Amino acid sequence: NLQSAETEEKQSRMAALLERLHAKHNASRPWQETCKVVRQAMEKRGVMNAAGHQLLLNCLETLQRALKVSSLPSMTDRLESIARQNMLGSHLSPSGTECYITMDMFYVEVQLDTSGQLVDVKVAHQGESPTSCPELFQHLREKNFEEFSKHLKGLVDLYKLPGDNTKFDHLYFNAVFFVFMFSRLATNANTVETILHGSVGLLTARSGGHLVSLQCYVSPYDIFEEGTGTQLNLMDNNVPRSLGVSVSVTIEGTSSVYKLPIAPLITGSHPVDNKGTPSFSTVTNSNCVDLPACFFLKMNQPMPFSLSFIQRMGNATSIPVFETPPTLSPLYQLIVQSQLQRLEEGSSPPPPPHNMHFYSVLPDQQHCYFLNGDAPVQDGRSLQGALVSKIPFRHPAQVPFLLDIIRHQAAYNTLIGSCVKRTSIKEDSAGLLQFEVCPLTDSSFSVSFQHPVNESLVCVVMEVIDSRQVSCKLYKGVSDALICTDEFITKVVQRCMSIPVTMRAIRRKAETIQADTPALSLIAQTVETMVKNNLPPSGSPTYNMSQQQQPPGTVPPRMVRLSSSDSIGPDITEILSDLPEQTGK
Repeated sequence: NLQSAETEEKQSRMAALLERLHAKHNASRPWQETCKVVRQAMEKRGVMNAAGHQLLLNCLETLQRALKVSSLPSMTDRLESIARQNMLGSHLSPSGTECYITMDMFYVEVQLDTSGQLVDVKVAHQGESPTSCPELFQHLREKNFEEFSKHLKGLVDLYKLPGDNTKFDHLYFNAVFFVFMFSRLATNANTVETILHGSVGLLTARSGGHLVSLQCYVSPYDIFEEGTGTQLNLMDNNVPRSLGVSVSVTIEGTSSVYKLPIAPLITGSHPVDNKGTPSFSTVTNSNCVDLPACFFLKMNQPMPFSLSFIQRMGNATSIPVFETPPTLSPLYQLIVQSQLQRLEEGSSPPPPPHNMHFYSVLPDQQHCYFLNGDAPVQDGRSLQGALVSKIPFRHPAQVPFLLDIIRHQAAYNTLIGSCVKRTSIKEDSAGLLQFEVCPLTDSSFSVSFQHPVNESLVCVVMEVIDSRQVSCKLYKGVSDALICTDEFITKVVQRCMSIPVTMRAIRRKAETIQADTPALSLIAQTVETMVKNNLPPSGSPTYNMSQQQQPPGTVPPRMVRLSSSDSIGPDITEILSDLPEQTGK
């Protein structure tokens, strides 16, 4: 009986507790009041382990993100939550319509009206008056709190300097001032020409958490709108920061100490040389300061660089690109991974095929490309490289030269990356054309394929001289039918920067020549006979048989390079009209 009474008492207490819980549950409470109660409970619980406190804090942040921001309190709560996430302070004005997000070196002022609508967003750096920031205003007006948070993180990262941060603005000003001087020296070129050929590319000023950026390279496909294939109407003020290859100018702490300019190095009337380079004052202890920091050009996306290019940048600045030696990988593998990442638009791409085979579908042709990145280039090793995220420098005059190296590597990567597609085709498909891309040096490679008319091997060697010039040479057997000239191939490549489009153009040009030359095989046989007899063909183009024109190890014996002129002609318009169609993935 005693046991039965205890059981009934427990059941009674349980029923009463459940009744109280049901009563609390049925009482409707707004989300804001619930969040307030949770916050108060967290503040009252002084004794709590760190893990438990962080768990509750994460839950509160999740609730904040789920709430619809439609009033003044909900907007200020969200701004305070974003400030906490970025380890920043925050407070409200007495009226509650101004929210300040603060750090020692800057603060962001968000002005609201009584209904919670945005009035203005201002940023003030140390020693400066607050100025309106259109980008931050746009993000908050669109309730794009994630981008607003990224700007705050960028501002925090901007001031991550060891020691005395008061020197920052002087250092940053001197780094940017020279870049600005170079941008003012630009000609009346259009936006794309400024990006590709300007001394420092296209300069975009600092805004919010975005640093001063220099856009220095775009490929032909970058300037076509995806899907529609129409060319973008780019103006200096509407170029997306993410377009092509760009770098941001910043300062970061380093383990080594460097002498950095803290006073202007350009004085007087800024005289320039014949290249437009301003003259600089001598670097001395009076205009420089020793700091465990360095200027950096930070890439908008990590970019593959060959080992020799990395060494060139280090030699130019006398600062190693990596503080510790990087882990090297085959360069072609890095280019493939980078291109697949780009095609996947930021999501994790599938691992590249082990055999490095890729397929390209063109309007009237289907290609298969084998990227033979493991081919020995030097000392029996394949072409090696590493991903570079930032490049150190300590004098602003070094920026143009570094940008030229970046552009050079970007042009090489663009050509190799043009073969990388996500397309799948059956290997036994009828008419599938096979190509092999093989590195020769850190700036040249060969593309081998079967002759369009004969069954012999044909080889096109492409050398990326710099970002503005690509030299192309066609090697074939002396008895093989004519295809096209080096000049034709070079013009196509420099116009489209695409291996598949160029290979298609070569094949179509060969078909045109074959149609216009019924006695082609007879001419080829005649040329072969005359070469055997060492007789110069009268009235015919000159053929250069010198061994020095043949890339070692790639050109079979008795191959010649056609050196006669062959105008690219009106056919180039039709060839390059396919460019917009290739912007898809």
